[in-house]
Amino acid sequence: MKTRYINPYTDFGFKKLFGEEANKDLLMDFLNSILPEKHQIAELELLNSENLPDFPTQRRAFFDISCKNKDGEQFIVEMQKESQHYFRDRAVFYTTFPIRNQAPKGESWNFDLNPVYFVAILNFTYDEQEDRKKFFREVSLKDQDGDEFYDKLYYYFFQMPLFEKKEPELRTQQDKWFYFLKNLVSFEDIPAVLREPVFEKAFRTAAEINLSGRERDVYEREMLVIWDNYAVMETAMDNAQAKGLAKGLAKGLEEGLAKGLEEGLAKGRAERDIEIARTMKRKGLDRALIAETTGLSEDEIERL
Repeated sequence: MKTRYINPYTDFGFKKLFGEEANKDLLMDFLNSILPEKHQIAELELLNSENLPDFPTQRRAFFDISCKNKDGEQFIVEMQKESQHYFRDRAVFYTTFPIRNQAPKGESWNFDLNPVYFVAILNFTYDEQEDRKKFFREVSLKDQDGDEFYDKLYYYFFQMPLFEKKEPELRTQQDKWFYFLKNLVSFEDIPAVLREPVFEKAFRTAAEINLSGRERDVYEREMLVIWDNYAVMETAMDNAQAKGLAKGLAKGLEEGLAKGLEEGLAKGRAERDIEIARTMKRKGLDRALIAETTGLSEDEIERL
């Protein structure tokens, strides 16, 4: 489907909006809409998004966007398109890089650290219990009484599927930014509530017509991968459902219609999930994504 504006849930789209030098004002306005008053940003410097380990055998980290303000406070901003196991572990791991990198090389140091913030925009929900689902979570280190123990490490998680505000309900700049991000690809024109300079610039930046030829090629290749993965999943699920249910029903009929039908359906669903997993694995899709789609464990997927 042809759209007027780029998809901000793509690596290209997110970095085009917030990761370019010319758009630091957009990133700063977005972050200030999230941060409390005492942490508002007046100036911002974009940093290298690749963080190298101390030793070649250690793992590197690639951030979507990394930046710091004039006081040395550092911000990691991540857009996560798909659910993955241990995402919270990954968030904690990522914050170790800007913390560790503050230590001066070969000099004495008193361990006075600058604050680090991790901001994650998630195109999925990790809260499984319905009564515990929250669009926004602010996480910091607190003691057993809920009192703040350490005021220099913060995590902000936004579960975009849980953002349901409509245009008349937008009250804050934060509301407007998340309304913009969630609905950008569906907009035909700029909504009245977003007709202010910072969002008008964001719309101009996101307009496909304003992309250079090279940028359009990069974006379209990325979208093609997304569409291919989606098509593979849909086809795998359709084929596996038909094949798995037929096999399960046949087994069920052999064992007796009454008991066999119930067991056959269960076996059919299991066969369906295994067929989906096999197809996705052959296509080279991420094991965590396969596990999320089928309900199989990563160990089970590895054995297929």
